[in-house]
Amino acid sequence: MFITAAQVDEAVRAVRQQTQHQPTIGLVLGSGLSSLGDAVTEADIIPFSQVPHFPLSTVAGHHGRLILGKLEKQSVLVLQGRVHYYEGYSMSQITLPVRLMHRLGIQTFIVTNAAGGMNPTFSPGDLMLIKDHINMLGMAGHNPLRGPNDETEGVRFPDMTEPYSAELRQLAHSVAAEHDFALQEGVYAYVAGPSYETPAELNLLRLAGGDAVGMSTVPSVIVARHAGMRVLGISTITNLAVPNPAPGTVLTHEEVLETGHRIIPRLTTLLHGILKRL
Repeated sequence: MFITAAQVDEAVRAVRQQTQHQPTIGLVLGSGLSSLGDAVTEADIIPFSQVPHFPLSTVAGHHGRLILGKLEKQSVLVLQGRVHYYEGYSMSQITLPVRLMHRLGIQTFIVTNAAGGMNPTFSPGDLMLIKDHINMLGMAGHNPLRGPNDETEGVRFPDMTEPYSAELRQLAHSVAAEHDFALQEGVYAYVAGPSYETPAELNLLRLAGGDAVGMSTVPSVIVARHAGMRVLGISTITNLAVPNPAPGTVLTHEEVLETGHRIIPRLTTLLHGILKRL
């Protein structure tokens, strides 16, 4: 299913009717990170269900709300939760929120996610700045730009040489150093889910250059770059995704959410610091 320009316009009108805020920065909060949206002041809260054509989240840890307001004196739109391809939506549907952000005037896009750490130097609780990605679904044909191209949104063949802003990554490193913690940096491998990866699949992704693996983010980043937005991606390493796990090892979504909650204070500090400097 392809979302049309007219449908995006309907979504934009619905949001504008419910807020006077004019956001310039968009943030997406991943699994277990939705509480960060509580820091927004002067907030107008719009459930996804009140926005025409918006896909509805079905996953625990994703509240499914738009929050528009102020954060560190910046006008922001926070996506409190997201939808995923594995929930049964099309690529066009799951990236509608990014099209909405662009139409609302947002030019800086900050996206967070929960990811499994494949790099052996990573530990649960680390924050990883995404410097590049491996789009396993896109390479197989499931690209969010598939279908008719709207030239008013972006060119037919957008460049992906630098999908994640080096300038914003450097800013993030500076903020982290000020608060005496370090950030990892690496390549995010995007897979469909919802099943977690087998040891053989993790071996393949690691050989391909992946440092972390997850089931979100990349389609939204592609659409954001297509629209000319600059992007900062942050993965919270909630578990180790190792090719040779110990016997009896079982990974659950509850474990991912629990680790995500422990990471929130550091991620909150990082995001506040970044927003202060933008």
